[in-house]
Amino acid sequence: MNKNSTSGGGKTIALNKKARHDYSIDERFEAGLALEGWEVKSLRAGKVQIVESYILLKDNEAFLFGALITPLNTASTHITPEPQRSRKLLLHRVELNRIIGAVERKGFALVPTALYWKNGKVKLEFGIARGKKAHDKREAEKDRDWQRQKERLMRH
Repeated sequence: MNKNSTSGGGKTIALNKKARHDYSIDERFEAGLALEGWEVKSLRAGKVQIVESYILLKDNEAFLFGALITPLNTASTHITPEPQRSRKLLLHRVELNRIIGAVERKGFALVPTALYWKNGKVKLEFGIARGKKAHDKREAEKDRDWQRQKERLMRH
């Protein structure tokens, strides 16, 4: 899981490969996450899953829902870890206003694509996405297969 990330540097913690399959992502953003201490320790151990997660806007703020951060056994005894709590995304107001406009006016969804380390901080990459229909998914798969075949032919 700790492979080098192609987007933004740092080490990748978790990827959401399903997002590229289910959505066509128009624009990508990077946001910080408001985390607790036990969550950071679990992220370092790679105990996170963002496949079923999504981002909602509430009171002009963005929150990550459904991300599963499994607590370590060595977590402190005086706290009760909540693995699927909502986590606030840390964004600049200008970015947040642009995202709110795209989601409310144009009907886009906010889909998390990657979670990674950058300068010692946890960053979430998410995209403004539009859902794909079944025929779009098949078409994208055909294009990928054709690109692979072209690469093979060019090598030989």
